[in-house]
Parts: sequence; structure tokens; C-alpha cells
Amino acid sequence: MKYCMQCGSEYQDGVAECADCPGSALVDAETMNQRHIPLPGESDTRKFVRAATAEDPFTAEDYVRLLEIQNIPVFMRPRRAGVVDVLTTGALEPWYEIMVGEEYLERAVQLLAQEKRQLDDTSEDAALAAEEEERETESSVPPGAP
Repeated sequence: MKYCMQCGSEYQDGVAECADCPGSALVDAETMNQRHIPLPGESDTRKFVRAATAEDPFTAEDYVRLLEIQNIPVFMRPRRAGVVDVLTTGALEPWYEIMVGEEYLERAVQLLAQEKRQLDDTSEDAALAAEEEERETESSVPPGAP
């Protein structure tokens, strides 16, 4: 028997692709067990732990996408909702938690730290470019001015 890695559906050996998940390859039971994906009828015993937090949904989605590419079991868990005021709410939790399989924690933390550095560098470069553009705009004389 073969199984879809995304939805867990079971297929006969002659089938090459999941009918519900286009593009998803089918694998044998041993591969599913190696990747800690439960087979149909088995209970999911994986333990997930927090690998990182994110303050906006775009960063959280970026982190999840990065880990999925590395075949690390991951999901994003929202921690807050609505309007939050530090004065009335008190101690605030991060907006999103990035949860990974316990056995992947060390690798996920390293990958996410590297991604965070790249995102921080990119945002610093963008801020510097915006400041430079603003200085150039302020220093230029508008057309037709005396």
C-alpha cells in the first residue's frame, strides 16, 4: 500500500498520485513512519514544541514555508486576536507561535534564526534606502521654483 504524505489517504500500489492532493507523491508505510506521519487508523503521537514566534502573519507564513521546504513537521498557532492595548492587557504573548516536531527543534531553531537575520538585514537595507530617497527628495528643488 502507498500513502499520501499530505492527507494520509491510502492507495493501491499501482496509483502514482493522490486524487485529493494534486502533485503530492505517494510513499510507502516505512517512509511515512520515518517522517513521523501517522498512517490511517494510527493515533498521532507526535509532540510539537515552540521553535519561534512572529509578530505578523507574513513572517509567520514565511517561517512555516521555510520549514515545510525542509520537510520539518510544522504548524502556526495564533496566540492573540483583536485589538491589544499593553496598558489594559498586561503581559502580552507573541502574535504567532511556530510549532515543530520535538525531534526537529534544534534544526528548526537554526534555520529560523538564519531566516530572521536575513529578514532583519533586508528591512534595515530598505529603511536606509527610504531615508536616502527622502533626503534626496527634500534636497531637490521643485521644477519652476526660483
